[in-house]
Amino acid sequence: MHAKLSLGIGILTLSLAAIPVQAHHGWAGNQDEEFELTGTVQHGVSLAGPHATMKLRAADGKVWDLTLAPPARTQASGLKEGIIPVGATVTIHGHRNRDANRLEVKTERVTWNGRTFDVYPDRK
Repeated sequence: MHAKLSLGIGILTLSLAAIPVQAHHGWAGNQDEEFELTGTVQHGVSLAGPHATMKLRAADGKVWDLTLAPPARTQASGLKEGIIPVGATVTIHGHRNRDANRLEVKTERVTWNGRTFDVYPDRK
């Protein structure tokens, strides 16, 4: 009985330890080529989670998921929740997902109203 309990606790511990790794949004799943997209903000900046996010509607009506830098880094660039209104036109620059069916961009820069928010300044 004790062995089964120890095994169960060990499996649970390993499972929980893997959660942060799965939540991290690295660059390997994105194309190497630079990608730029202009559209209207469908859902403004959210600083919840391991990375800030936004949603952008392109001219063709498709809604793209934008993964920004971690919240502290995104805020340090000046990009905070509520600063860009829903419906505003923005241009983003980054790297789209390698899976062409996933409308997702790992976003390095967001430009709105003549202002550029460089959330990954080291990736120029």
